[in-house]
Amino acid sequence: MVTSTTHRLGQRLLTLFLLLAMVALAACSSSDSDATDSADTDSADTDSADTDSAADGEAVDEEADSDGEASGDAVELTYFTFSAAPDHLEDLDRIIAGFEEENPGVTIEVQTAAFDDYFTQLQTRVAGGSAPDTFELNYENFVTYAEAGTLLDLDATVGDAVDPSVFYPRAYEVFAHDGTQYGLPATFSNVVLFYNADLFDAAGMDYPTADWTWEDERAAAEQLTDADAGVWGTFQPVSFFEYFKVLAQNGGEFFTADGSDVAFDSPEGVEAAEWLLSKVGTIMPTEADMGGQDDAAMFKSGQLAMWHNGIWQFAAMADADFTWDVVVEPGNTTDASHFFANAVVASTATEHPDEAAAWLQYIASSETAVQTRLDADWELPAVSDESLFEPWLEIAPPANRAAVFESLDAVVVPPVIAQQAQLQDAVDGALEQARLGQIDAQAAVDQAAADIRGLLGS
Repeated sequence: MVTSTTHRLGQRLLTLFLLLAMVALAACSSSDSDATDSADTDSADTDSADTDSAADGEAVDEEADSDGEASGDAVELTYFTFSAAPDHLEDLDRIIAGFEEENPGVTIEVQTAAFDDYFTQLQTRVAGGSAPDTFELNYENFVTYAEAGTLLDLDATVGDAVDPSVFYPRAYEVFAHDGTQYGLPATFSNVVLFYNADLFDAAGMDYPTADWTWEDERAAAEQLTDADAGVWGTFQPVSFFEYFKVLAQNGGEFFTADGSDVAFDSPEGVEAAEWLLSKVGTIMPTEADMGGQDDAAMFKSGQLAMWHNGIWQFAAMADADFTWDVVVEPGNTTDASHFFANAVVASTATEHPDEAAAWLQYIASSETAVQTRLDADWELPAVSDESLFEPWLEIAPPANRAAVFESLDAVVVPPVIAQQAQLQDAVDGALEQARLGQIDAQAAVDQAAADIRGLLGS
């Protein structure tokens, strides 16, 4: 996951922008209210004076008719998205058509931005008082918006607009904050261990299984690595997103139970860092070894025997000229798999909260939305009914798509605070120094922990 410099800077200023916007909007609201009260008083006086005039009476009737037409049943909701463009706009149109058919008088206006620009644009719009009615948020940004008070409380919407029972429980839970449900999980993805079956066959080795541990992966990778031939046993990025996962696989915790302090500066945390760092240059290529290729290109060209990556790579690897499959990632003292999710949320500024909630429920869980996403390989809907995924499970490669759902038995979500970009930078920066040999794993963990304590004020 790449975060642009503009995105990081923008995210750091997000909370300030949002708070300033809330103050400005409150002032505008007060001013508008005073103006409206004055206008209403003048209007009342005029209406009273004109009631004896038939002509004026007709004018009042016409005005009432006009007002009725303007405030009738027709509702337009804006929906701002980063995941639909450019590849899935037609798929989104299909979902919208289904919603509009079931909800006459409600239309959806789609607005898009590329991921690298999306959050900068979103924070500008929210701060400027022109937030979209509904929009997407990834989990890493969700907390910032929830804490700023910019998201609609979905529990407060009318009737059965929101039905929690249809969602995978863990996915639904992560989009609540301080006991309030602010988002619905639209999609999820996770990370599995890809493996090149042809390389295993050529070496006469058994394929990875779901009960492998770190040491099983290392032993196999050592046998499969042939640096002279440009073939490496495994690849796992040395990064924040991998670190918090292997920390969990090693029985460690990123934060204390109350979230007031870091907890990864522990023996488990150091060992997790050492596990990632120990692969580089031994069973995993260095940047120099990669020769300008990325890890996806190396796996697809047959240069990696194993590869830790996300299920979003299935489509890209479908035409690889070798047999490959996937399995649940190895753990150490316990299993732990990534769980990434995108939510759909509504703005507190929307004038149509109930219709917005109905749209969120539809795009996140309706049969049309589920089938459209599965047909288009547009991530996976976060619904609990696994029978809906049966046709998707039959698609090969990979043959073992069931590993995607087996991974849900032990998921770990990213550690999140309001200053998310700074947190990720702290871990990435320290690990990068260690990867370059400038500091050891212990120093990297200590440095990242100190930086994050500064963010927490602990």
